[in-house]
Amino acid sequence: MLTVGGAALLISMLIAFVGDAPFAAAAGLWVVLGVAVLADLIMSRSARKAITVDYPSEVFVGETVDLKLTVSNAPIALSGQIDWPDGISGDTDIAFTSVDGVARAVITCRAVRRGTWTCEHLWLIWTSHWGFFEYVPKLTLGAELRVVPNIRLVESGQITTSVNSALFGVKENRAIGEGSEFHQLQDFVQGMDVKTIDWKRSARKRSLVAKELRAERNHHVIIALDNGYLMREEIGGMPRIDHAITAALATAWAAAIGGDLVGFYSYDVRPRIFSAPTAGRKAFARLRSRTADLDYVSRETNHTLAMTELNARTPKRSLIIIFTDFVDTTSAELLIENIGILARRHLLIFVTLRDPELEQMVAKAPESMDGVAELVAANQSIDERRIVMERLTRMGVTVIDTEPGKVTAQLISHYLEIKAKELI
Repeated sequence: MLTVGGAALLISMLIAFVGDAPFAAAAGLWVVLGVAVLADLIMSRSARKAITVDYPSEVFVGETVDLKLTVSNAPIALSGQIDWPDGISGDTDIAFTSVDGVARAVITCRAVRRGTWTCEHLWLIWTSHWGFFEYVPKLTLGAELRVVPNIRLVESGQITTSVNSALFGVKENRAIGEGSEFHQLQDFVQGMDVKTIDWKRSARKRSLVAKELRAERNHHVIIALDNGYLMREEIGGMPRIDHAITAALATAWAAAIGGDLVGFYSYDVRPRIFSAPTAGRKAFARLRSRTADLDYVSRETNHTLAMTELNARTPKRSLIIIFTDFVDTTSAELLIENIGILARRHLLIFVTLRDPELEQMVAKAPESMDGVAELVAANQSIDERRIVMERLTRMGVTVIDTEPGKVTAQLISHYLEIKAKELI
Protein backbone atom coordinates (compact mmCIF):
# COMPACT_ATOMS: atom_id res chain seq x y z
CA MET A 1 0.00 0.00 0.00
CA LEU A 2 2.78 2.43 0.90
CA THR A 3 4.70 1.57 -2.28
CA VAL A 4 1.70 2.20 -4.55
CA GLY A 5 0.78 5.39 -2.71
CA GLY A 6 4.35 6.65 -2.93
CA ALA A 7 4.48 5.96 -6.64
CA ALA A 8 1.19 7.81 -7.17
CA LEU A 9 2.46 10.77 -5.17
CA LEU A 10 5.68 10.88 -7.15
CA ILE A 11 3.82 10.84 -10.50
CA SER A 12 1.51 13.61 -9.27
CA MET A 13 4.49 15.74 -8.32
CA LEU A 14 6.07 15.20 -11.73
CA ILE A 15 2.80 16.21 -13.42
CA ALA A 16 2.62 19.34 -11.31
CA PHE A 17 6.30 20.14 -11.99
CA VAL A 18 5.97 19.84 -15.75
CA GLY A 19 3.04 22.22 -15.66
CA ASP A 20 1.82 21.60 -19.21
CA ALA A 21 0.18 18.29 -18.31
CA PRO A 22 -3.51 18.61 -17.54
CA PHE A 23 -4.49 18.64 -13.87
CA ALA A 24 -7.12 16.04 -14.64
CA ALA A 25 -4.39 13.46 -15.26
CA ALA A 26 -3.15 13.74 -11.68
CA ALA A 27 -6.65 13.68 -10.29
CA GLY A 28 -7.52 10.68 -12.42
CA LEU A 29 -4.53 8.83 -11.11
CA TRP A 30 -5.74 9.25 -7.53
CA VAL A 31 -9.26 8.27 -8.52
CA VAL A 32 -7.96 5.05 -10.07
CA LEU A 33 -5.93 4.37 -6.95
CA GLY A 34 -8.97 4.97 -4.74
CA VAL A 35 -11.11 2.64 -6.81
CA ALA A 36 -8.43 -0.05 -6.65
CA VAL A 37 -8.18 0.31 -2.89
CA LEU A 38 -11.93 0.10 -2.51
CA ALA A 39 -12.11 -2.94 -4.77
CA ASP A 40 -9.31 -4.61 -2.78
CA LEU A 41 -11.19 -3.93 0.44
CA ILE A 42 -14.40 -5.44 -0.94
CA MET A 43 -12.66 -8.48 -2.41
CA SER A 44 -10.79 -9.18 0.83
CA ARG A 45 -13.88 -9.26 3.01
CA SER A 46 -14.28 -12.58 4.78
CA ALA A 47 -16.33 -14.13 7.52
CA ARG A 48 -15.39 -13.72 11.16
CA LYS A 49 -12.40 -15.84 12.16
CA ALA A 50 -12.98 -18.54 14.76
CA ILE A 51 -10.09 -20.20 16.54
CA THR A 52 -9.92 -23.48 18.44
CA VAL A 53 -6.93 -24.78 20.40
CA ASP A 54 -6.15 -28.32 21.47
CA TYR A 55 -3.70 -28.81 24.35
CA PRO A 56 -3.20 -30.98 27.46
CA SER A 57 -4.57 -29.47 30.63
CA GLU A 58 -1.49 -30.47 32.63
CA VAL A 59 2.22 -30.52 31.77
CA PHE A 60 5.33 -31.38 33.76
CA VAL A 61 7.72 -28.53 34.44
CA GLY A 62 10.77 -28.68 32.18
CA GLU A 63 8.96 -30.60 29.43
CA THR A 64 7.58 -29.47 26.08
CA VAL A 65 3.99 -29.59 24.89
CA ASP A 66 2.27 -28.96 21.56
CA LEU A 67 -0.55 -26.46 21.16
CA LYS A 68 -2.61 -27.26 18.05
CA LEU A 69 -4.35 -24.19 16.59
CA THR A 70 -7.16 -24.29 14.02
CA VAL A 71 -8.54 -21.11 12.40
CA SER A 72 -11.69 -21.22 10.30
CA ASN A 73 -12.44 -18.84 7.39
CA ALA A 74 -8.70 -18.28 7.02
CA PRO A 75 -6.95 -16.68 4.03
CA ILE A 76 -4.24 -18.54 2.14
CA ALA A 77 -1.23 -16.72 3.60
CA LEU A 78 -1.80 -16.51 7.34
CA SER A 79 0.67 -15.98 10.16
CA GLY A 80 0.33 -15.02 13.79
CA GLN A 81 2.00 -13.94 16.98
CA ILE A 82 1.43 -14.97 20.55
CA ASP A 83 2.51 -13.51 23.89
CA TRP A 84 3.63 -16.24 26.27
CA PRO A 85 3.07 -15.93 30.02
CA ASP A 86 6.06 -16.04 32.38
CA GLY A 87 5.82 -19.77 33.01
CA ILE A 88 5.73 -20.82 29.34
CA SER A 89 8.34 -20.22 26.65
CA GLY A 90 8.07 -20.74 22.91
CA ASP A 91 8.39 -19.15 19.48
CA THR A 92 6.58 -15.84 19.17
CA ASP A 93 5.93 -16.08 15.41
CA ILE A 94 3.49 -18.70 14.13
CA ALA A 95 3.28 -20.03 10.59
CA PHE A 96 -0.11 -21.45 9.54
CA THR A 97 -0.84 -23.92 6.76
CA SER A 98 -4.13 -23.11 5.03
CA VAL A 99 -6.23 -25.67 3.14
CA ASP A 100 -9.78 -24.96 1.92
CA GLY A 101 -10.22 -22.00 4.22
CA VAL A 102 -8.98 -23.77 7.34
CA ALA A 103 -5.54 -22.84 8.74
CA ARG A 104 -3.67 -25.07 11.14
CA ALA A 105 -0.48 -24.66 13.15
CA VAL A 106 1.33 -26.65 15.81
CA ILE A 107 3.25 -24.60 18.38
CA THR A 108 5.83 -26.31 20.57
CA CYS A 109 6.27 -24.59 23.91
CA ARG A 110 8.15 -25.43 27.10
CA ALA A 111 6.94 -25.24 30.68
CA VAL A 112 9.59 -23.41 32.71
CA ARG A 113 7.76 -22.56 35.96
CA ARG A 114 5.14 -24.25 38.09
CA GLY A 115 1.68 -22.73 38.31
CA THR A 116 -1.39 -22.12 36.18
CA TRP A 117 -0.60 -20.02 33.10
CA THR A 118 -3.00 -18.64 30.52
CA CYS A 119 -2.17 -17.74 26.93
CA GLU A 120 -4.83 -15.08 26.60
CA HIS A 121 -4.56 -13.62 23.09
CA LEU A 122 -3.43 -14.48 19.58
CA TRP A 123 -2.75 -11.90 16.87
CA LEU A 124 -3.48 -13.07 13.32
CA ILE A 125 -1.69 -11.39 10.41
CA TRP A 126 -2.58 -11.51 6.74
CA THR A 127 -2.60 -9.14 3.74
CA SER A 128 -5.52 -8.19 1.53
CA HIS A 129 -6.15 -9.63 -1.94
CA TRP A 130 -4.05 -7.02 -3.77
CA GLY A 131 -1.79 -6.22 -0.85
CA PHE A 132 -3.13 -2.75 -0.05
CA PHE A 133 -4.04 -3.66 3.53
CA GLU A 134 -2.63 -5.74 6.35
CA TYR A 135 -5.09 -7.16 8.84
CA VAL A 136 -3.99 -7.74 12.46
CA PRO A 137 -7.03 -8.79 14.53
CA LYS A 138 -6.62 -9.90 18.14
CA LEU A 139 -8.44 -13.10 19.03
CA THR A 140 -9.06 -14.50 22.47
CA LEU A 141 -7.11 -17.73 22.87
CA GLY A 142 -7.75 -18.62 26.52
CA ALA A 143 -5.45 -21.64 26.61
CA GLU A 144 -4.86 -22.46 30.28
CA LEU A 145 -1.91 -24.72 31.08
CA ARG A 146 -1.28 -26.08 34.55
CA VAL A 147 2.43 -26.72 35.09
CA VAL A 148 3.06 -29.26 37.85
CA PRO A 149 6.19 -30.86 39.37
CA ASN A 150 7.86 -33.39 37.13
CA ILE A 151 7.19 -37.03 38.09
CA ARG A 152 8.03 -38.57 34.74
CA LEU A 153 10.48 -41.07 36.30
CA VAL A 154 7.84 -42.16 38.79
CA GLU A 155 5.21 -42.69 36.09
CA SER A 156 7.64 -44.59 33.88
CA GLY A 157 8.22 -47.22 36.58
CA GLN A 158 12.02 -46.94 36.48
CA ILE A 159 12.30 -45.99 40.15
CA THR A 160 9.89 -48.71 41.26
CA THR A 161 11.85 -51.34 39.34
CA SER A 162 15.19 -50.17 40.73
CA VAL A 163 14.02 -50.03 44.34
CA ASN A 164 12.22 -53.36 44.21
CA SER A 165 15.25 -55.02 42.64
CA ALA A 166 17.57 -53.61 45.29
CA LEU A 167 15.40 -54.11 48.37
CA PHE A 168 13.14 -57.06 47.59
CA GLY A 169 15.04 -59.01 44.97
CA VAL A 170 17.07 -62.19 45.02
CA LYS A 171 20.11 -60.42 46.37
CA GLU A 172 18.43 -59.50 49.66
CA ASN A 173 16.83 -62.91 50.17
CA ARG A 174 20.23 -64.58 49.98
CA ALA A 175 22.04 -61.96 52.05
CA ILE A 176 21.50 -63.90 55.27
CA GLY A 177 22.91 -62.20 58.33
CA GLU A 178 22.66 -58.73 56.85
CA GLY A 179 20.25 -56.43 58.64
CA SER A 180 18.98 -55.95 62.15
CA GLU A 181 15.32 -57.00 61.96
CA PHE A 182 14.49 -60.65 62.68
CA HIS A 183 12.85 -62.44 59.75
CA GLN A 184 12.81 -66.19 60.42
CA LEU A 185 14.76 -69.19 61.70
CA GLN A 186 16.30 -71.87 59.53
CA ASP A 187 18.62 -74.82 59.90
CA PHE A 188 22.28 -73.92 60.01
CA VAL A 189 24.28 -75.36 57.14
CA GLN A 190 27.94 -75.26 56.29
CA GLY A 191 28.97 -71.93 54.77
CA MET A 192 26.71 -69.76 56.93
CA ASP A 193 28.13 -67.17 59.29
CA VAL A 194 28.58 -68.66 62.75
CA LYS A 195 27.40 -65.34 64.26
CA THR A 196 23.87 -66.01 62.98
CA ILE A 197 23.42 -69.11 65.18
CA ASP A 198 20.71 -68.78 67.84
CA TRP A 199 22.32 -70.80 70.62
CA LYS A 200 19.28 -70.90 72.95
CA ARG A 201 16.91 -72.22 70.30
CA SER A 202 19.62 -74.58 69.05
CA ALA A 203 19.92 -76.02 72.55
CA ARG A 204 16.17 -76.57 72.77
CA LYS A 205 16.03 -78.18 69.36
CA ARG A 206 19.32 -80.01 69.85
CA SER A 207 20.44 -78.94 66.38
CA LEU A 208 21.99 -75.75 65.09
CA VAL A 209 19.49 -73.07 64.11
CA ALA A 210 20.40 -69.76 62.46
CA LYS A 211 18.57 -66.44 62.42
CA GLU A 212 17.77 -64.87 59.12
CA LEU A 213 17.75 -61.10 59.40
CA ARG A 214 16.60 -58.41 57.01
CA ALA A 215 16.96 -54.67 56.79
CA GLU A 216 14.76 -52.71 59.16
CA ARG A 217 12.04 -50.63 57.53
CA ASN A 218 9.75 -47.80 58.63
CA HIS A 219 12.57 -45.29 58.94
CA HIS A 220 11.79 -41.59 58.81
CA VAL A 221 12.89 -39.76 55.66
CA ILE A 222 12.48 -35.97 55.69
CA ILE A 223 12.66 -33.94 52.46
CA ALA A 224 13.79 -30.40 53.39
CA LEU A 225 13.50 -27.79 50.62
CA ASP A 226 15.13 -24.37 50.84
CA ASN A 227 12.80 -22.03 48.95
CA GLY A 228 14.83 -18.82 49.36
CA TYR A 229 15.85 -16.40 46.64
CA LEU A 230 19.02 -18.33 45.71
CA MET A 231 16.84 -21.25 44.61
CA ARG A 232 15.18 -19.00 42.02
CA GLU A 233 18.37 -18.85 39.95
CA GLU A 234 17.86 -20.55 36.61
CA ILE A 235 19.96 -23.53 35.57
CA GLY A 236 19.23 -25.18 32.25
CA GLY A 237 16.27 -22.90 31.65
CA MET A 238 14.53 -23.73 34.95
CA PRO A 239 14.82 -22.41 38.52
CA ARG A 240 16.93 -24.47 40.93
CA ILE A 241 13.89 -25.11 43.10
CA ASP A 242 12.13 -26.96 40.28
CA HIS A 243 15.14 -29.21 39.69
CA ALA A 244 15.22 -29.84 43.44
CA ILE A 245 11.50 -30.67 43.55
CA THR A 246 11.88 -33.17 40.71
CA ALA A 247 14.67 -35.00 42.54
CA ALA A 248 12.82 -34.74 45.88
CA LEU A 249 9.65 -36.34 44.49
CA ALA A 250 11.61 -39.16 42.88
CA THR A 251 13.40 -39.87 46.16
CA ALA A 252 10.16 -39.67 48.13
CA TRP A 253 8.63 -42.28 45.83
CA ALA A 254 11.68 -44.53 46.25
CA ALA A 255 11.42 -44.20 50.04
CA ALA A 256 7.70 -44.96 49.98
CA ILE A 257 8.32 -48.07 47.86
CA GLY A 258 11.14 -49.02 50.25
CA GLY A 259 8.76 -49.11 53.20
CA ASP A 260 9.91 -45.90 54.88
CA LEU A 261 7.88 -42.98 56.19
CA VAL A 262 8.28 -39.77 54.20
CA GLY A 263 7.91 -36.24 55.59
CA PHE A 264 8.24 -32.81 54.02
CA TYR A 265 9.67 -29.50 55.23
CA SER A 266 10.01 -26.20 53.36
CA TYR A 267 11.47 -22.92 54.56
CA ASP A 268 12.84 -19.55 53.50
CA VAL A 269 13.06 -16.57 55.84
CA ARG A 270 11.16 -18.74 58.33
CA PRO A 271 9.74 -22.29 58.42
CA ARG A 272 6.72 -22.63 56.12
CA ILE A 273 5.43 -26.18 55.80
CA PHE A 274 6.04 -29.31 57.84
CA SER A 275 4.34 -32.61 57.13
CA ALA A 276 5.02 -35.40 59.57
CA PRO A 277 6.43 -38.62 58.10
CA THR A 278 3.70 -40.80 56.61
CA ALA A 279 3.86 -44.25 55.08
CA GLY A 280 2.98 -45.37 51.58
CA ARG A 281 1.79 -43.56 48.50
CA LYS A 282 -0.31 -41.23 50.60
CA ALA A 283 2.87 -39.48 51.66
CA PHE A 284 3.96 -39.08 48.05
CA ALA A 285 0.61 -37.63 46.99
CA ARG A 286 0.76 -35.12 49.85
CA LEU A 287 4.33 -34.16 48.98
CA ARG A 288 3.43 -33.66 45.33
CA SER A 289 0.51 -31.41 46.28
CA ARG A 290 2.63 -29.33 48.67
CA THR A 291 5.48 -28.84 46.22
CA ALA A 292 3.08 -27.85 43.42
CA ASP A 293 1.85 -24.97 45.58
CA LEU A 294 5.29 -23.61 46.51
CA ASP A 295 5.70 -20.01 45.39
CA TYR A 296 8.80 -18.45 43.86
CA VAL A 297 9.91 -16.09 46.62
CA SER A 298 12.55 -13.36 46.82
CA ARG A 299 13.33 -13.67 50.51
CA GLU A 300 16.70 -14.63 51.97
CA THR A 301 16.86 -17.97 53.76
CA ASN A 302 17.28 -18.05 57.53
CA HIS A 303 19.14 -21.34 57.98
CA THR A 304 19.51 -20.96 61.74
CA LEU A 305 15.78 -20.68 62.38
CA ALA A 306 14.94 -23.34 59.78
CA MET A 307 17.39 -25.98 61.04
CA THR A 308 16.51 -25.32 64.69
CA GLU A 309 12.82 -25.82 63.94
CA LEU A 310 13.51 -28.98 61.95
CA ASN A 311 15.64 -30.41 64.76
CA ALA A 312 12.86 -29.74 67.26
CA ARG A 313 10.22 -31.40 65.07
CA THR A 314 12.20 -34.61 64.42
CA PRO A 315 13.10 -36.21 67.75
CA LYS A 316 13.60 -39.65 66.19
CA ARG A 317 16.77 -40.33 64.23
CA SER A 318 15.91 -39.75 60.59
CA LEU A 319 17.39 -39.46 57.14
CA ILE A 320 17.14 -35.76 56.28
CA ILE A 321 17.73 -34.70 52.67
CA ILE A 322 18.41 -30.96 52.45
CA PHE A 323 18.12 -29.18 49.10
CA THR A 324 19.74 -25.75 49.33
CA ASP A 325 22.42 -23.49 47.88
CA PHE A 326 24.88 -20.82 48.98
CA VAL A 327 27.00 -18.10 47.42
CA ASP A 328 30.35 -18.30 49.21
CA THR A 329 32.03 -19.60 52.35
CA THR A 330 31.00 -16.53 54.35
CA SER A 331 27.29 -16.97 53.61
CA ALA A 332 27.62 -20.71 54.27
CA GLU A 333 29.04 -20.38 57.81
CA LEU A 334 25.69 -20.37 59.58
CA LEU A 335 24.44 -23.12 57.30
CA ILE A 336 27.42 -25.36 58.16
CA GLU A 337 27.09 -24.66 61.88
CA ASN A 338 23.41 -25.60 62.00
CA ILE A 339 23.82 -28.64 59.79
CA GLY A 340 26.53 -29.77 62.22
CA ILE A 341 23.98 -29.67 65.04
CA LEU A 342 21.52 -31.75 63.01
CA ALA A 343 24.24 -34.25 62.07
CA ARG A 344 24.77 -35.18 65.72
CA ARG A 345 21.38 -36.91 65.83
CA HIS A 346 20.35 -37.51 62.22
CA LEU A 347 21.82 -38.84 59.00
CA LEU A 348 22.06 -36.01 56.47
CA ILE A 349 22.33 -35.76 52.70
CA PHE A 350 23.25 -32.29 51.51
CA VAL A 351 22.17 -31.64 47.91
CA THR A 352 23.26 -28.67 45.79
CA LEU A 353 23.05 -28.17 42.03
CA ARG A 354 26.13 -27.35 40.03
CA ASP A 355 25.82 -24.81 37.22
CA PRO A 356 27.06 -26.40 33.93
CA GLU A 357 27.65 -22.95 32.41
CA LEU A 358 30.11 -22.16 35.20
CA GLU A 359 31.99 -25.38 34.48
CA GLN A 360 32.12 -24.56 30.78
CA MET A 361 33.40 -21.07 31.53
CA VAL A 362 36.32 -22.51 33.48
CA ALA A 363 37.13 -25.08 30.80
CA LYS A 364 37.25 -22.47 28.00
CA ALA A 365 40.30 -20.24 27.46
CA PRO A 366 39.48 -16.51 27.82
CA GLU A 367 39.64 -14.33 24.71
CA SER A 368 39.71 -10.91 26.35
CA MET A 369 40.48 -9.17 29.64
CA ASP A 370 36.80 -9.38 30.56
CA GLY A 371 37.01 -13.10 29.94
CA VAL A 372 40.02 -13.35 32.25
CA ALA A 373 38.10 -11.58 35.02
CA GLU A 374 35.12 -13.91 34.55
CA LEU A 375 37.43 -16.93 34.62
CA VAL A 376 39.04 -15.81 37.90
CA ALA A 377 35.62 -15.20 39.48
CA ALA A 378 34.33 -18.58 38.30
CA ASN A 379 37.39 -20.40 39.67
CA GLN A 380 37.03 -18.62 43.00
CA SER A 381 33.37 -19.62 43.22
CA ILE A 382 34.17 -23.26 42.46
CA ASP A 383 36.99 -23.33 45.03
CA GLU A 384 34.75 -21.86 47.74
CA ARG A 385 32.04 -24.43 47.03
CA ARG A 386 34.63 -27.21 47.25
CA ILE A 387 35.80 -25.92 50.64
CA VAL A 388 32.25 -25.96 51.99
CA MET A 389 31.63 -29.48 50.64
CA GLU A 390 34.84 -30.77 52.25
CA ARG A 391 33.86 -29.32 55.62
CA LEU A 392 30.44 -30.95 55.44
CA THR A 393 31.98 -34.29 54.45
CA ARG A 394 34.31 -34.19 57.47
CA MET A 395 31.22 -33.70 59.65
CA GLY A 396 29.78 -36.98 58.37
CA VAL A 397 27.32 -35.42 55.95
CA THR A 398 26.79 -37.09 52.57
CA VAL A 399 27.26 -34.40 49.92
CA ILE A 400 25.76 -34.47 46.42
CA ASP A 401 27.00 -31.60 44.26
CA THR A 402 26.19 -32.37 40.66
CA GLU A 403 24.41 -31.16 37.54
CA PRO A 404 20.59 -31.10 37.53
CA GLY A 405 20.25 -34.02 35.14
CA LYS A 406 22.30 -36.33 37.37
CA VAL A 407 21.06 -35.46 40.85
CA THR A 408 18.06 -37.84 40.92
CA ALA A 409 20.06 -40.94 40.03
CA GLN A 410 22.80 -40.13 42.55
CA LEU A 411 20.32 -39.35 45.30
CA ILE A 412 18.37 -42.59 44.90
CA SER A 413 21.64 -44.52 44.71
CA HIS A 414 22.77 -43.01 48.02
CA TYR A 415 19.39 -43.77 49.58
CA LEU A 416 19.57 -47.44 48.57
CA GLU A 417 23.14 -47.66 49.86
CA ILE A 418 22.07 -46.20 53.20
CA LYS A 419 19.24 -48.72 53.38
CA ALA A 420 21.56 -51.61 52.58
CA LYS A 421 24.09 -50.57 55.25
CA GLU A 422 21.36 -49.72 57.78
CA LEU A 423 22.93 -46.39 58.62
CA ILE A 424 19.71 -44.73 59.75
